[in-house]
Amino acid sequence: MNPALPGPPDIGPQVAEQAVHWLLEMQAGPLSPRQQRAWQQWHDAHSEHRRAWEHIQRVNQRLRGLSSPLAHAALNAPKSSSRRQALKLLLILGAGSAAAWGLREHNPLPPLLADYRSPLGQRRKLQLSDGSQLQLNTDSAVDVSFDGQQRLIRLLEGEILLSVARDSRPLRVQTAQGLLHPQEARLNLRQFRQRTQLAVFAGSVGLHPSAYPGAPLQVGQGQQVSFTDRAWDAPSPLDAGSGAWSEGMLVAAHMRLADFLDELGRYRRGQLNCDPRVADLLISGSYPLDDSERILDLLEISLPVKVRRFTRYWVTVEARA
Repeated sequence: MNPALPGPPDIGPQVAEQAVHWLLEMQAGPLSPRQQRAWQQWHDAHSEHRRAWEHIQRVNQRLRGLSSPLAHAALNAPKSSSRRQALKLLLILGAGSAAAWGLREHNPLPPLLADYRSPLGQRRKLQLSDGSQLQLNTDSAVDVSFDGQQRLIRLLEGEILLSVARDSRPLRVQTAQGLLHPQEARLNLRQFRQRTQLAVFAGSVGLHPSAYPGAPLQVGQGQQVSFTDRAWDAPSPLDAGSGAWSEGMLVAAHMRLADFLDELGRYRRGQLNCDPRVADLLISGSYPLDDSERILDLLEISLPVKVRRFTRYWVTVEARA
């Protein structure tokens, strides 16, 4: 029987990601004196950080006694987003007993075993068997199930752009919050933690939240809408940068710097932090996603900020002295 992992302390996803970052940094080789100071500063900053570090060390020590696909991903893919994700999930979830771990072993977390994935920082284009065109944004995962009666695409995480081909079989797209029925549409779909965001570039899409009792909402060309499993916001016109990622661009129109860095951080490994003193600075422009370091350099030219790189994977944008 697999050994049980210790039960997880109260650790939030952001702190979990930071602990994973430092673990992977240390496993890559000895820290430089500057890196060591940065780790110690993070470790001592909050009791949650110390709990996360102690817990992830215990988890890491016991991974080799587990046969789960999740443990396999955490151990055997040292440079992949799968390993980072697996370690983060193990840190947050832990396991209270061998029985609980056995349940995870027979029901692995879907994104790790998806039909199609895109690595962190990369985009992927696919042509499905019905002729539909599917693009996956950074760190995204989908399952695709086509048979003689229907076509089903499940967005497990991340973001996709879908151009639906004409076919006699109905197409459905499922997210964590609901089900969509595109009608020869071209649409962008992004999965957040508690909501899904839909943008329709052509055609129309029927939207039905999973726990909503009424009739579906029809979202037409040029509209976007955000929805939970119970309701939706009022549809609004498309943002200027909707779907720009499919062309390799990040478009900002009077965007808060903190929000801009959150978006840019989706395409980079490690932590990209924003000093609260500069969080509300506004930024506009179009930026190529394939060179995030160049984007950070441009910030120092266009805004009163300094980009401080503690390591390649731990960067903070702060107020210029």
